[in-house]
Amino acid sequence: MTVTAAPRTPAEGGNDFVVVANRLPVDVTVTPDGTRSFTPSPGGLVTALSPVLERNAGCWVGWPGTVDGGMEPFRTDSGILLHPVALTATDYEEFYEGFSNATLWPLYHDLIVPPTYDRTWWETYREVNYTFAREVTSVAAEGATVWVQDYQLQLVPGILRQLRPDLTIGFFLHIPFPPAELFRQLPWREEIVRGLLGSDVIGFHLPQNADNFLTLARSVAGAPGSHTGQPDSLNVEGRASVREISAHITAPDGRRVGVAAFPISIDTASVIDTAAQVDAADIRHRLGDPETMILGVDRLDYTKGILQRLSAYEELLESGALDPHDSVLLQIATPSRERLEHYRRTRARVEEAVGRINGRFAEVGRPVVHYLHRSLGKQQLFGCYVAADIMLVTPFKDGMNLVAKEYVACHGDGSGALVLSEFAGSATELNRAFLCNPHDGDSVKRQLMIAVNMLRDTPDEARDRMLAMHSQVVEHDVDLWARSFLDALRSH
Repeated sequence: MTVTAAPRTPAEGGNDFVVVANRLPVDVTVTPDGTRSFTPSPGGLVTALSPVLERNAGCWVGWPGTVDGGMEPFRTDSGILLHPVALTATDYEEFYEGFSNATLWPLYHDLIVPPTYDRTWWETYREVNYTFAREVTSVAAEGATVWVQDYQLQLVPGILRQLRPDLTIGFFLHIPFPPAELFRQLPWREEIVRGLLGSDVIGFHLPQNADNFLTLARSVAGAPGSHTGQPDSLNVEGRASVREISAHITAPDGRRVGVAAFPISIDTASVIDTAAQVDAADIRHRLGDPETMILGVDRLDYTKGILQRLSAYEELLESGALDPHDSVLLQIATPSRERLEHYRRTRARVEEAVGRINGRFAEVGRPVVHYLHRSLGKQQLFGCYVAADIMLVTPFKDGMNLVAKEYVACHGDGSGALVLSEFAGSATELNRAFLCNPHDGDSVKRQLMIAVNMLRDTPDEARDRMLAMHSQVVEHDVDLWARSFLDALRSH
Protein backbone atom coordinates (compact mmCIF):
# COMPACT_ATOMS: atom_id res chain seq x y z
CA MET A 1 0.00 0.00 0.00
CA THR A 2 1.68 3.16 -1.21
CA VAL A 3 0.96 6.32 0.76
CA THR A 4 0.91 9.86 -0.51
CA ALA A 5 -0.12 12.92 1.43
CA ALA A 6 -3.41 14.06 -0.05
CA PRO A 7 -5.46 16.23 2.27
CA ARG A 8 -9.18 15.64 2.21
CA THR A 9 -11.54 18.54 1.80
CA PRO A 10 -14.95 18.70 3.45
CA ALA A 11 -16.55 18.67 -0.01
CA GLU A 12 -15.58 15.03 -0.46
CA GLY A 13 -18.48 13.94 1.74
CA GLY A 14 -18.93 10.86 3.93
CA ASN A 15 -17.68 7.30 3.62
CA ASP A 16 -19.89 4.22 3.37
CA PHE A 17 -17.32 1.95 5.06
CA VAL A 18 -15.14 3.01 8.00
CA VAL A 19 -12.54 1.01 9.92
CA VAL A 20 -11.64 2.27 13.40
CA ALA A 21 -8.44 1.00 15.04
CA ASN A 22 -6.01 2.29 17.62
CA ARG A 23 -3.35 2.82 14.92
CA LEU A 24 -3.47 3.93 11.32
CA PRO A 25 -2.11 1.35 8.84
CA VAL A 26 1.01 3.47 8.26
CA ASP A 27 4.07 4.39 10.26
CA VAL A 28 4.74 8.12 10.40
CA THR A 29 8.33 9.39 10.54
CA VAL A 30 9.00 13.02 11.46
CA THR A 31 12.37 14.50 10.45
CA PRO A 32 14.10 17.24 12.50
CA ASP A 33 12.79 19.89 10.09
CA GLY A 34 9.22 18.71 10.69
CA THR A 35 8.75 16.88 7.38
CA ARG A 36 6.55 13.79 7.65
CA SER A 37 6.94 10.61 5.63
CA PHE A 38 4.62 7.61 5.61
CA THR A 39 5.38 3.92 5.11
CA PRO A 40 2.84 1.08 5.19
CA SER A 41 2.90 -0.83 8.46
CA PRO A 42 3.00 -4.64 8.43
CA GLY A 43 0.31 -6.78 9.94
CA GLY A 44 -2.59 -9.05 9.16
CA LEU A 45 -5.23 -6.44 9.94
CA VAL A 46 -3.85 -4.05 7.32
CA THR A 47 -3.60 -6.87 4.79
CA ALA A 48 -7.16 -8.02 5.48
CA LEU A 49 -8.92 -4.69 5.42
CA SER A 50 -7.03 -2.74 2.76
CA PRO A 51 -8.76 -4.51 -0.17
CA VAL A 52 -12.17 -4.00 1.45
CA LEU A 53 -11.46 -0.31 1.98
CA GLU A 54 -10.20 0.05 -1.60
CA ARG A 55 -13.32 -1.58 -3.06
CA ASN A 56 -15.57 0.66 -1.00
CA ALA A 57 -13.45 3.86 -1.20
CA GLY A 58 -13.43 3.59 2.56
CA CYS A 59 -11.84 5.42 5.45
CA TRP A 60 -9.50 4.24 8.23
CA VAL A 61 -9.68 6.21 11.49
CA GLY A 62 -6.75 5.79 13.85
CA TRP A 63 -3.87 7.34 15.76
CA PRO A 64 -0.83 8.11 13.55
CA GLY A 65 1.71 7.30 16.28
CA THR A 66 2.78 10.86 17.11
CA VAL A 67 1.68 12.90 20.12
CA ASP A 68 0.84 16.55 20.66
CA GLY A 69 0.56 17.33 16.98
CA GLY A 70 -2.42 17.54 14.67
CA MET A 71 -2.33 15.99 11.21
CA GLU A 72 -4.61 16.47 8.23
CA PRO A 73 -6.36 13.47 6.63
CA PHE A 74 -4.49 11.96 3.69
CA ARG A 75 -5.02 9.24 1.12
CA THR A 76 -3.21 6.19 -0.13
CA ASP A 77 -2.61 5.87 -3.86
CA SER A 78 -5.36 3.24 -3.93
CA GLY A 79 -7.90 5.73 -2.61
CA ILE A 80 -8.17 4.83 1.07
CA LEU A 81 -8.75 7.89 3.23
CA LEU A 82 -6.61 7.85 6.40
CA HIS A 83 -8.15 10.02 9.10
CA PRO A 84 -5.73 10.71 11.99
CA VAL A 85 -6.90 10.99 15.60
CA ALA A 86 -4.78 13.38 17.65
CA LEU A 87 -3.61 12.21 21.09
CA THR A 88 -1.60 14.07 23.71
CA ALA A 89 1.36 12.60 25.56
CA THR A 90 -0.91 12.16 28.58
CA ASP A 91 -3.49 10.36 26.45
CA TYR A 92 -0.80 7.97 25.23
CA GLU A 93 0.50 7.27 28.73
CA GLU A 94 -2.88 6.82 30.43
CA PHE A 95 -5.08 5.44 27.63
CA TYR A 96 -2.57 3.25 25.79
CA GLU A 97 0.26 2.35 28.16
CA GLY A 98 -1.99 2.60 31.20
CA PHE A 99 -5.54 1.31 30.87
CA SER A 100 -5.14 -0.57 27.59
CA ASN A 101 -1.86 -2.34 28.31
CA ALA A 102 -1.43 -2.33 32.10
CA THR A 103 -5.10 -2.97 32.93
CA LEU A 104 -6.93 -4.69 30.07
CA TRP A 105 -4.02 -6.61 28.50
CA PRO A 106 -3.08 -8.60 31.63
CA LEU A 107 -6.74 -9.03 32.61
CA TYR A 108 -7.58 -10.49 29.19
CA HIS A 109 -4.51 -12.75 29.32
CA ASP A 110 -5.58 -14.60 32.46
CA LEU A 111 -3.73 -12.39 34.99
CA ILE A 112 -0.27 -13.53 33.95
CA VAL A 113 0.77 -10.33 35.70
CA PRO A 114 -1.54 -8.39 38.05
CA PRO A 115 -3.64 -5.69 36.32
CA THR A 116 -3.54 -2.15 37.66
CA TYR A 117 -6.93 -0.56 38.30
CA ASP A 118 -6.44 3.18 38.16
CA ARG A 119 -9.44 5.54 38.01
CA THR A 120 -7.51 8.27 36.19
CA TRP A 121 -6.47 5.81 33.49
CA TRP A 122 -10.10 4.73 33.13
CA GLU A 123 -11.31 8.30 32.75
CA THR A 124 -8.70 8.93 30.05
CA TYR A 125 -9.63 5.67 28.30
CA ARG A 126 -13.27 6.78 28.26
CA GLU A 127 -12.40 10.24 26.93
CA VAL A 128 -10.12 8.89 24.20
CA ASN A 129 -12.81 6.42 23.11
CA TYR A 130 -15.19 9.37 22.86
CA THR A 131 -12.63 11.23 20.74
CA PHE A 132 -12.34 8.27 18.35
CA ALA A 133 -16.13 7.98 18.12
CA ARG A 134 -16.51 11.68 17.41
CA GLU A 135 -13.99 11.45 14.58
CA VAL A 136 -15.91 8.54 13.10
CA THR A 137 -19.13 10.55 13.06
CA SER A 138 -17.35 13.24 11.03
CA VAL A 139 -16.36 10.85 8.23
CA ALA A 140 -19.18 8.27 8.14
CA ALA A 141 -21.94 8.69 5.58
CA GLU A 142 -25.60 8.21 6.48
CA GLY A 143 -26.18 4.48 7.06
CA ALA A 144 -22.46 3.64 6.82
CA THR A 145 -20.91 0.41 8.03
CA VAL A 146 -18.33 0.96 10.81
CA TRP A 147 -15.97 -1.83 11.92
CA VAL A 148 -14.31 -1.14 15.29
CA GLN A 149 -11.13 -3.07 16.11
CA ASP A 150 -9.79 -4.39 19.40
CA TYR A 151 -9.57 -3.85 23.12
CA GLN A 152 -8.39 -0.24 23.07
CA LEU A 153 -11.75 0.91 21.67
CA GLN A 154 -14.40 -1.15 23.45
CA LEU A 155 -16.51 1.89 24.36
CA VAL A 156 -16.66 3.22 20.81
CA PRO A 157 -19.64 1.07 19.63
CA GLY A 158 -21.84 2.26 22.49
CA ILE A 159 -20.88 5.91 22.00
CA LEU A 160 -21.49 5.65 18.26
CA ARG A 161 -24.88 4.08 18.86
CA GLN A 162 -25.88 7.19 20.82
CA LEU A 163 -24.32 9.70 18.44
CA ARG A 164 -25.26 8.01 15.15
CA PRO A 165 -28.04 5.41 15.47
CA ASP A 166 -28.15 5.18 11.66
CA LEU A 167 -24.81 3.33 11.54
CA THR A 168 -24.27 -0.42 11.21
CA ILE A 169 -21.56 -1.19 13.78
CA GLY A 170 -19.32 -4.24 14.07
CA PHE A 171 -16.68 -4.93 16.71
CA PHE A 172 -13.85 -7.48 16.60
CA LEU A 173 -11.58 -8.40 19.52
CA HIS A 174 -8.08 -9.45 18.44
CA ILE A 175 -6.99 -10.79 21.85
CA PRO A 176 -8.59 -13.43 24.11
CA PHE A 177 -11.71 -12.59 26.11
CA PRO A 178 -11.31 -13.88 29.67
CA PRO A 179 -13.70 -15.99 31.72
CA ALA A 180 -16.44 -13.95 33.39
CA GLU A 181 -15.10 -14.63 36.88
CA LEU A 182 -11.84 -12.90 35.94
CA PHE A 183 -13.39 -10.02 34.01
CA ARG A 184 -15.68 -9.18 36.90
CA GLN A 185 -12.64 -7.90 38.82
CA LEU A 186 -12.70 -4.83 36.57
CA PRO A 187 -14.35 -1.94 38.42
CA TRP A 188 -15.81 -0.62 35.15
CA ARG A 189 -17.12 -3.94 33.86
CA GLU A 190 -20.68 -2.72 33.21
CA GLU A 191 -19.45 0.21 31.15
CA ILE A 192 -17.33 -2.08 28.95
CA VAL A 193 -20.28 -4.43 28.39
CA ARG A 194 -22.55 -1.52 27.52
CA GLY A 195 -19.96 -0.20 25.12
CA LEU A 196 -19.67 -3.53 23.31
CA LEU A 197 -23.45 -3.93 23.17
CA GLY A 198 -23.61 -0.84 20.99
CA SER A 199 -22.47 -3.17 18.18
CA ASP A 200 -24.71 -5.07 15.82
CA VAL A 201 -22.23 -7.95 15.68
CA ILE A 202 -19.40 -8.73 18.13
CA GLY A 203 -16.67 -11.04 16.85
CA PHE A 204 -14.03 -13.11 18.64
CA HIS A 205 -11.34 -15.54 17.50
CA LEU A 206 -12.75 -18.64 19.20
CA PRO A 207 -16.18 -19.87 20.30
CA GLN A 208 -14.80 -20.12 23.85
CA ASN A 209 -14.04 -16.38 23.86
CA ALA A 210 -17.53 -15.61 22.59
CA ASP A 211 -19.09 -17.88 25.22
CA ASN A 212 -17.04 -16.09 27.90
CA PHE A 213 -18.57 -12.81 26.76
CA LEU A 214 -22.09 -14.23 26.72
CA THR A 215 -21.64 -15.51 30.28
CA LEU A 216 -20.27 -12.14 31.37
CA ALA A 217 -23.16 -10.27 29.77
CA ARG A 218 -25.58 -12.37 31.81
CA SER A 219 -23.65 -11.97 35.05
CA VAL A 220 -23.27 -8.17 35.01
CA ALA A 221 -26.75 -7.35 33.74
CA GLY A 222 -28.61 -5.38 36.35
CA ALA A 223 -25.65 -5.42 38.73
CA PRO A 224 -26.13 -3.27 41.84
CA GLY A 225 -24.88 0.25 41.29
CA SER A 226 -24.95 -0.01 37.51
CA HIS A 227 -25.44 3.18 35.56
CA THR A 228 -28.52 4.25 33.65
CA GLY A 229 -28.77 2.32 30.42
CA GLN A 230 -27.51 -0.98 31.82
CA PRO A 231 -30.17 -3.60 31.00
CA ASP A 232 -32.19 -5.08 33.85
CA SER A 233 -31.85 -8.38 32.03
CA LEU A 234 -30.20 -9.72 28.92
CA ASN A 235 -31.82 -12.35 26.77
CA VAL A 236 -29.04 -14.58 25.45
CA GLU A 237 -30.04 -17.10 22.81
CA GLY A 238 -27.95 -19.96 21.45
CA ARG A 239 -24.21 -20.56 21.57
CA ALA A 240 -21.41 -18.85 19.70
CA SER A 241 -20.33 -20.65 16.55
CA VAL A 242 -17.62 -20.14 13.95
CA ARG A 243 -18.27 -17.68 11.10
CA GLU A 244 -22.03 -17.58 11.53
CA ILE A 245 -24.35 -15.92 14.02
CA SER A 246 -26.03 -18.50 16.22
CA ALA A 247 -26.10 -16.51 19.46
CA HIS A 248 -27.81 -13.19 20.14
CA ILE A 249 -28.13 -10.77 23.02
CA THR A 250 -31.09 -8.45 23.24
CA ALA A 251 -29.59 -5.03 23.96
CA PRO A 252 -31.28 -2.42 26.21
CA ASP A 253 -32.81 -0.68 23.20
CA GLY A 254 -34.34 -3.91 21.90
CA ARG A 255 -31.74 -4.61 19.20
CA ARG A 256 -30.51 -8.17 18.72
CA VAL A 257 -26.70 -8.20 18.95
CA GLY A 258 -25.03 -11.12 17.17
CA VAL A 259 -22.08 -12.87 18.83
CA ALA A 260 -19.84 -15.38 17.02
CA ALA A 261 -16.28 -16.52 16.37
CA PHE A 262 -14.38 -15.49 13.24
CA PRO A 263 -10.80 -16.88 13.46
CA ILE A 264 -8.42 -14.41 11.84
CA SER A 265 -5.74 -15.68 9.48
CA ILE A 266 -3.02 -14.47 7.10
CA ASP A 267 -2.66 -13.42 3.48
CA THR A 268 -1.58 -16.94 2.61
CA ALA A 269 -0.97 -16.35 -1.10
CA SER A 270 1.35 -13.41 -0.37
CA VAL A 271 3.26 -15.43 2.25
CA ILE A 272 3.74 -18.34 -0.15
CA ASP A 273 4.89 -16.01 -2.91
CA THR A 274 7.43 -14.30 -0.63
CA ALA A 275 8.68 -17.63 0.73
CA ALA A 276 9.43 -18.82 -2.80
CA GLN A 277 11.87 -15.94 -3.28
CA VAL A 278 14.06 -16.34 -0.18
CA ASP A 279 17.50 -17.93 0.17
CA ALA A 280 17.05 -20.25 3.14
CA ALA A 281 20.35 -22.03 2.55
CA ASP A 282 22.24 -18.77 3.07
CA ILE A 283 20.52 -18.21 6.42
CA ARG A 284 21.38 -21.72 7.62
CA HIS A 285 24.96 -21.24 6.46
CA ARG A 286 25.29 -18.01 8.44
CA LEU A 287 24.03 -19.90 11.48
CA GLY A 288 26.75 -22.53 11.08
CA ASP A 289 24.81 -25.08 8.98
CA PRO A 290 23.26 -26.76 12.02
CA GLU A 291 21.63 -30.18 11.82
CA THR A 292 18.64 -28.76 13.72
CA MET A 293 17.59 -25.12 13.43
CA ILE A 294 14.93 -24.02 15.91
CA LEU A 295 13.18 -20.66 15.50
CA GLY A 296 11.20 -18.36 17.77
CA VAL A 297 9.57 -15.13 16.52
CA ASP A 298 7.65 -13.02 19.02
CA ARG A 299 6.99 -9.57 20.34
CA LEU A 300 9.03 -9.28 23.53
CA ASP A 301 5.96 -9.68 25.73
CA TYR A 302 5.59 -11.53 29.02
CA THR A 303 2.66 -13.51 27.56
CA LYS A 304 4.83 -15.18 24.90
CA GLY A 305 6.72 -17.66 27.09
CA ILE A 306 10.14 -16.79 25.62
CA LEU A 307 12.04 -17.27 28.89
CA GLN A 308 10.46 -20.68 29.50
CA ARG A 309 11.29 -21.70 25.92
CA LEU A 310 14.94 -20.77 26.48
CA SER A 311 15.01 -22.71 29.75
CA ALA A 312 13.64 -25.82 28.03
CA TYR A 313 16.28 -25.54 25.31
CA GLU A 314 19.01 -25.10 27.92
CA GLU A 315 17.91 -28.23 29.79
CA LEU A 316 17.92 -30.27 26.58
CA LEU A 317 21.47 -29.13 25.86
CA GLU A 318 22.45 -29.92 29.44
CA SER A 319 21.01 -33.43 29.31
CA GLY A 320 22.59 -34.21 25.94
CA ALA A 321 19.25 -34.70 24.22
CA LEU A 322 20.32 -31.89 21.89
CA ASP A 323 23.94 -31.61 20.81
CA PRO A 324 25.25 -28.01 21.05
CA HIS A 325 27.49 -28.73 18.07
CA ASP A 326 24.52 -29.60 15.85
CA SER A 327 21.72 -27.41 17.21
CA VAL A 328 20.97 -23.72 17.15
CA LEU A 329 18.06 -21.60 18.37
CA LEU A 330 17.36 -18.31 16.59
CA GLN A 331 15.14 -16.08 18.72
CA ILE A 332 13.77 -12.91 17.12
CA ALA A 333 12.22 -10.70 19.79
CA THR A 334 10.56 -7.57 18.45
CA PRO A 335 10.70 -4.60 20.87
CA SER A 336 7.36 -3.94 22.57
CA ARG A 337 6.05 -1.42 25.14
CA GLU A 338 9.47 -0.94 26.64
CA ARG A 339 8.40 1.90 28.95
CA LEU A 340 6.28 -0.53 30.99
CA GLU A 341 7.99 -2.21 33.93
CA HIS A 342 6.85 -5.78 33.23
CA TYR A 343 8.19 -5.52 29.67
CA ARG A 344 11.54 -4.14 30.79
CA ARG A 345 11.82 -6.93 33.33
CA THR A 346 10.93 -9.55 30.72
CA ARG A 347 13.62 -8.27 28.36
CA ALA A 348 16.26 -8.29 31.10
CA ARG A 349 15.45 -11.88 32.05
CA VAL A 350 15.41 -13.10 28.46
CA GLU A 351 18.74 -11.48 27.63
CA GLU A 352 20.26 -12.82 30.85
CA ALA A 353 19.16 -16.34 29.84
CA VAL A 354 20.63 -15.94 26.33
CA GLY A 355 23.96 -14.92 27.82
CA ARG A 356 23.94 -17.75 30.33
CA ILE A 357 23.14 -20.43 27.74
CA ASN A 358 25.80 -19.22 25.33
CA GLY A 359 28.27 -18.91 28.18
CA ARG A 360 27.70 -22.57 29.03
CA PHE A 361 27.42 -24.24 25.63
CA ALA A 362 28.75 -21.98 22.86
CA GLU A 363 32.14 -22.16 21.23
CA VAL A 364 34.16 -19.29 19.79
CA GLY A 365 32.35 -18.12 16.69
CA ARG A 366 29.48 -20.56 17.21
CA PRO A 367 26.74 -19.49 19.65
CA VAL A 368 23.95 -21.93 20.39
CA VAL A 369 21.42 -19.10 20.73
CA HIS A 370 21.25 -16.28 18.18
CA TYR A 371 19.20 -13.44 19.63
CA LEU A 372 17.88 -10.41 17.72
CA HIS A 373 16.05 -7.66 19.57
CA ARG A 374 14.64 -5.87 16.53
CA SER A 375 12.17 -6.27 13.72
CA LEU A 376 13.19 -7.94 10.48
CA GLY A 377 12.01 -7.13 6.99
CA LYS A 378 9.48 -9.49 5.48
CA GLN A 379 11.98 -11.08 3.09
CA GLN A 380 14.50 -11.84 5.82
CA LEU A 381 11.84 -13.00 8.29
CA PHE A 382 10.26 -15.38 5.83
CA GLY A 383 13.71 -16.66 4.97
CA CYS A 384 14.04 -17.65 8.62
CA TYR A 385 10.67 -19.40 8.48
CA VAL A 386 11.71 -21.43 5.44
CA ALA A 387 15.13 -22.26 6.88
CA ALA A 388 13.89 -23.45 10.30
CA ASP A 389 13.41 -27.16 10.95
CA ILE A 390 11.25 -26.45 13.98
CA MET A 391 9.20 -23.41 14.96
CA LEU A 392 8.64 -22.88 18.70
CA VAL A 393 5.46 -20.91 19.47
CA THR A 394 4.87 -21.16 23.21
CA PRO A 395 2.66 -18.32 24.52
CA PHE A 396 0.96 -18.67 27.87
CA LYS A 397 -2.11 -17.11 26.23
CA ASP A 398 -2.68 -15.78 22.73
CA GLY A 399 -5.77 -14.70 20.87
CA MET A 400 -4.63 -16.42 17.67
CA ASN A 401 -0.88 -16.15 16.85
CA LEU A 402 -0.34 -15.52 13.17
CA VAL A 403 3.39 -16.36 13.34
CA ALA A 404 2.43 -20.03 13.60
CA LYS A 405 0.26 -19.75 10.49
CA GLU A 406 2.97 -17.87 8.58
CA TYR A 407 5.48 -20.64 9.36
CA VAL A 408 3.08 -23.31 8.16
CA ALA A 409 2.31 -21.34 4.98
CA CYS A 410 6.05 -21.25 4.21
CA HIS A 411 6.27 -25.07 4.28
CA GLY A 412 4.02 -26.16 1.45
CA ASP A 413 6.52 -28.91 0.64
CA GLY A 414 5.72 -30.58 3.96
CA SER A 415 9.09 -29.84 5.54
CA GLY A 416 9.47 -28.55 9.08
CA ALA A 417 7.57 -29.02 12.33
CA LEU A 418 5.56 -26.71 14.56
CA VAL A 419 5.69 -26.95 18.36
CA LEU A 420 2.70 -24.93 19.49
CA SER A 421 1.21 -23.90 22.82
CA GLU A 422 -2.22 -25.39 23.45
CA PHE A 423 -3.18 -21.93 24.79
CA ALA A 424 -2.67 -20.18 21.44
CA GLY A 425 -5.89 -19.62 19.53
CA SER A 426 -4.25 -21.11 16.43
CA ALA A 427 -3.96 -24.49 18.20
CA THR A 428 -7.66 -25.07 17.50
CA GLU A 429 -7.05 -24.96 13.74
CA LEU A 430 -3.43 -26.21 13.65
CA ASN A 431 -4.19 -29.32 15.66
CA ARG A 432 -1.58 -31.43 13.83
CA ALA A 433 1.15 -29.39 15.48
CA PHE A 434 3.11 -30.76 18.43
CA LEU A 435 0.95 -29.22 21.14
CA CYS A 436 2.56 -28.39 24.48
CA ASN A 437 1.73 -26.80 27.82
CA PRO A 438 4.10 -23.81 28.09
CA HIS A 439 3.62 -23.69 31.86
CA ASP A 440 5.22 -27.16 32.02
CA GLY A 441 8.86 -27.15 30.94
CA ASP A 442 8.84 -30.94 30.60
CA SER A 443 5.94 -30.69 28.15
CA VAL A 444 7.84 -28.19 25.98
CA LYS A 445 10.96 -30.38 26.04
CA ARG A 446 8.98 -33.54 25.28
CA GLN A 447 7.15 -32.10 22.29
CA LEU A 448 10.31 -30.47 20.93
CA MET A 449 12.17 -33.77 21.05
CA ILE A 450 9.24 -35.68 19.51
CA ALA A 451 9.40 -33.19 16.63
CA VAL A 452 13.19 -33.55 16.29
CA ASN A 453 13.01 -37.33 16.29
CA MET A 454 10.07 -37.51 13.89
CA LEU A 455 11.83 -35.29 11.36
CA ARG A 456 14.84 -37.58 11.57
CA ASP A 457 13.27 -41.04 11.92
CA THR A 458 9.79 -40.88 10.35
CA PRO A 459 9.88 -37.93 7.95
CA ASP A 460 6.79 -39.09 6.05
CA GLU A 461 4.69 -38.77 9.21
CA ALA A 462 6.09 -35.30 9.89
CA ARG A 463 5.37 -34.34 6.28
CA ASP A 464 1.74 -35.49 6.52
CA ARG A 465 1.22 -33.37 9.62
CA MET A 466 2.65 -30.26 8.02
CA LEU A 467 0.74 -30.71 4.76
CA ALA A 468 -2.55 -31.06 6.66
CA MET A 469 -1.89 -27.77 8.45
CA HIS A 470 -0.76 -26.09 5.23
CA SER A 471 -4.05 -27.02 3.55
CA GLN A 472 -5.97 -25.55 6.48
CA VAL A 473 -4.11 -22.24 6.25
CA VAL A 474 -4.55 -22.05 2.47
CA GLU A 475 -8.30 -22.68 2.69
CA HIS A 476 -8.90 -20.35 5.65
CA ASP A 477 -7.04 -17.16 4.78
CA VAL A 478 -7.46 -13.58 5.93
CA ASP A 479 -9.84 -12.76 3.10
CA LEU A 480 -12.24 -15.43 4.37
CA TRP A 481 -12.04 -13.87 7.83
CA ALA A 482 -12.92 -10.38 6.59
CA ARG A 483 -15.66 -11.58 4.23
CA SER A 484 -17.23 -13.81 6.88
CA PHE A 485 -17.47 -11.02 9.43
CA LEU A 486 -18.74 -8.38 7.03
CA ASP A 487 -21.27 -10.77 5.49
CA ALA A 488 -22.59 -11.54 8.97
CA LEU A 489 -22.72 -7.84 9.82
CA ARG A 490 -24.54 -6.82 6.65
CA SER A 491 -27.08 -9.65 6.87
CA HIS A 492 -27.68 -9.28 10.60
